[in-house]
Amino acid sequence: MPRYFLAIDAGTGSGRAVLFDDRGVQKAVSQGEWWHKPDPRFEGSMDFDLAGNWALLCRCIRNVIAETGIDPGDIAAVSATSMREAIVAYDGAGKAIWGCANVDSRSVEQVRRLQTERPDLERELYGLSGQTFALGALPRLLWLKENLPEVFERVSKISLISDWILAELSGEIVSEPSNGGTTGLLSLVERQWLPGQLEKVGLSSSILPPVLEPGQRVGHVTATASEATGLRAGTPVVVGGGDCQIGTAGLGLVRSGQCAVLGGTFWQQIVNVPQDIVDPNMNLRLNPHVVPGLNQAEAISFFVGAAMRWFRDAFGQREMARAAETGADAYTLLEQMSQSVPPGAYGIIPILSDVMHYGRWYHAAPSLLNLSIDAEKSGKAAIFRALQENAAIVSARNLEAIFALSRTRPEQIVFAAGAAKSAHWAQLLATVTGVPVVTPKVKEATALGCAAAAAIGAGTFADFEESAEAWVTWEARFEPDPALKPVYDEAGERWAKAYRAQLALVDQGVTTSMWKAPGL
Repeated sequence: MPRYFLAIDAGTGSGRAVLFDDRGVQKAVSQGEWWHKPDPRFEGSMDFDLAGNWALLCRCIRNVIAETGIDPGDIAAVSATSMREAIVAYDGAGKAIWGCANVDSRSVEQVRRLQTERPDLERELYGLSGQTFALGALPRLLWLKENLPEVFERVSKISLISDWILAELSGEIVSEPSNGGTTGLLSLVERQWLPGQLEKVGLSSSILPPVLEPGQRVGHVTATASEATGLRAGTPVVVGGGDCQIGTAGLGLVRSGQCAVLGGTFWQQIVNVPQDIVDPNMNLRLNPHVVPGLNQAEAISFFVGAAMRWFRDAFGQREMARAAETGADAYTLLEQMSQSVPPGAYGIIPILSDVMHYGRWYHAAPSLLNLSIDAEKSGKAAIFRALQENAAIVSARNLEAIFALSRTRPEQIVFAAGAAKSAHWAQLLATVTGVPVVTPKVKEATALGCAAAAAIGAGTFADFEESAEAWVTWEARFEPDPALKPVYDEAGERWAKAYRAQLALVDQGVTTSMWKAPGL
């Protein structure tokens, strides 16, 4: 009898359902794009549309079942992963009543007040949790209490978005270390909530749900969820994890020292580290891995995939039209155009994401510097190549900071998620970092890791180490090009100098930051 595992993935820019068989082969995927709208009353807000986004995910699940024609009873288990940091609040009846997306930055006043009134609290929490106030739950919960008291008074529990999906499926509200850790309220060592932290600011830890480990069963698909999704009532629902950590498990990164770059809406640069490592400079974040006993040192490049989407939508209408006619991918068509552009992209300097400075995290205004009025040297193809090169340059600089902290340098970098579909980008990353890059056969590693959690919950595997051994296979390997590395080293130095100047313009109020952590 066939056995399938369903992964539900709620990313920053889209939601999807991905079905895998018991060999880890992707059988079908259904995806819908979304974005998070601000509440016009509150600057910096990015609400998560609970009703609309659940309906989108239900459509994706139904589409996958219809596309494959499988009997829903053959789905052995379902699990969920999501963007991290994004919070959902529930009332006493377990109904989700409020949600915010990961880069919501409405709690500026609360962060500033905490930093003024409790100047040691952020560093204290960072030492225990690996998180700052930048994306943490504590200031967001204070904001909710102070600005939407009618909602806050009804709050009985909170969770993360991946946990919310499980709650919609099973009716059970729980959390787990990898995504729960991004709240800044969970111990990097104990993998449980830190006692008494919410009470320090007048909140109650009673709103924190039980913590289970990724791969544990939380319950079963309810009759209500069955009707909405097409899944069989009684299907096991299994704890998943944060998209970054479960994605690296889906890439086989289950041992200390292994390294990955995940290229999605955001780009994450990650190295598995022992549980006793903390960055004294607070530049990097530390997260619990989905694998017990391991943490991950992580840096984040902001809006890399979102910037590529912006460029496609703003300047790639011709390629989008061709793609619609031929079934090709618009990004691939743009990349093919850029192949004739020499390395260095005629000196164009994209100003988008900075390297990560977690304790003081903000970005310059998005811009393109050093353009000319030469249509060839500053046209669509050249800018597209510059954007791809810049993503690799920022990733390389973030990785160097992690290698220095962890005192280890990997033998290879695993490159995955949407950007890894591009062999050109993989080669760029290898050359710019000076480290060989491998790409997996399954590019959507987050979904594969989530399916592995479902398979663990169904008893197919004992743990993520066993699932990695069985399911993770490689497609290609890219060796660094030593002849081109000096070109990108020089481009990186020019970018760093230009970025500092652009940050100064933000500091002077001349330009507007692409994103600032609350309180800055």
